[in-house]
Amino acid sequence: MRGHYRHTKIIATVGPSTESREMLTQLITSGVDVIRLNMAHGTGEWVISLVKRIREVSQEIHRHVAVMMDVKGPEIRTGVVAETIELKPGDIFEFYTEKPSAGVRGVDVNYPGLPADVIVGATMLLDSGLIRMEVIDKDAAHVKCRVMTPGKLGSRRHINLPGVEVNLPSLTEKDARDIRAGVEAGIDFAALSFARRSEDILVLRTLLDHLGSKARIIAKIEDQCGLRNLESIVKTSDAIMVARGDLGIEIDYQTLPLVQTRIVEACLTEGKPVIIATHLLESMILAPMPTRAEISDISTAVRERADAVMLSGETTTGQYPLECVEVMKNIVNTIEPTETRGINEVIKLEEPKAKMLRSAAILAQEMGNSGIVVFTRSGFLAYTMAALRAVSVPIYAFTDNEVLFRQLLLPWGVEPFLMPFNDDPEQTILDAMEYLKRRGWCEKGSWLIIITNALAHDKVIDTMQLRQVE
Repeated sequence: MRGHYRHTKIIATVGPSTESREMLTQLITSGVDVIRLNMAHGTGEWVISLVKRIREVSQEIHRHVAVMMDVKGPEIRTGVVAETIELKPGDIFEFYTEKPSAGVRGVDVNYPGLPADVIVGATMLLDSGLIRMEVIDKDAAHVKCRVMTPGKLGSRRHINLPGVEVNLPSLTEKDARDIRAGVEAGIDFAALSFARRSEDILVLRTLLDHLGSKARIIAKIEDQCGLRNLESIVKTSDAIMVARGDLGIEIDYQTLPLVQTRIVEACLTEGKPVIIATHLLESMILAPMPTRAEISDISTAVRERADAVMLSGETTTGQYPLECVEVMKNIVNTIEPTETRGINEVIKLEEPKAKMLRSAAILAQEMGNSGIVVFTRSGFLAYTMAALRAVSVPIYAFTDNEVLFRQLLLPWGVEPFLMPFNDDPEQTILDAMEYLKRRGWCEKGSWLIIITNALAHDKVIDTMQLRQVE
């Protein structure tokens, strides 16, 4: 076998710093597994052009990546102000559902339901939580607040309402337009912002089905409502993102590490991939080296056995995008080999085939210097195998489905290969083993556990085989 095999996947968001053909080439070559498109700052035309460029670059360098579209989602924002407003503790400030009259110290908001949703005594947070206000009065068209923390309020600032279940649609008109463009471009994953309940995921799935897309849905947990419905959201979605930006504003900041652990464990229980996102290397937007706290933060995500860690501003507008990927890889490659625990014991395995996979994971881990080979057209075998978390065991997933091939780039420890299947299962196994040996993934004398179907007396049966590479 090769040296250390990296299980934790790396996701990079592309933007002005990385969307050129040259930077995409370097980004993909450096080891990024999934490219994220942030639609808070993107258009449908941009998506179609960029995905085409990503696919062309991947083809040229013979290394493929999955593409995730992250839709903007519903959000409450302030309107435009002529000049920045200085706010001091004790100041009275008002929010209007329509443009306020001249001379009024306030601003309009893009959400007509704001007065109905908030209650007197509630807290409103503005500009990523930097400005805190208390609601002291309201009527049908405006909300009056008292400023609690000082700050400067500019145009189109984000408003958070901790604990409030706002009456906003799960998908906006812009989101639907963007999804249509993404499907046309061939996205592999669609990330749903502010997933509040399982029904939100079903709305997006219905749209994707209608458009004929096989894209998998990643639900982003970003507020208290999403946390309250966490278990049902995990069951309904294909993967989860711990979106720590808004989530860290919506909850008491000191509880964020506990909430992150809870979400990861919920995903491990259901066998769903989980992504840790936001501020992992925030300081490297402007600096060539990470802080000690950031190193520890990424280490924690790896030790918690998250499937992937994600870069946002670090690779969209940051000055050191390639260095960020290298730092991620260095931390992951240093921390993963120290992991000594056994396989995932909390996962719910209902199907007999899934329980056979657990046996394969235990066998491979006990043997050492081995790998697991699966052949899949649905992704079930590879995703379940990944969820079992067999440390130091590569999962070689062969498929003849190009869309699934890219979707297998997200789950922990899975190395996917696109290969046509032979009508003879034995020949397919031999082709896969020869491919792995030829590409340097395994060497002569090493052992592979093969999960495949076999034909016995005209019946197809599931098998687990132990093969030595010749």
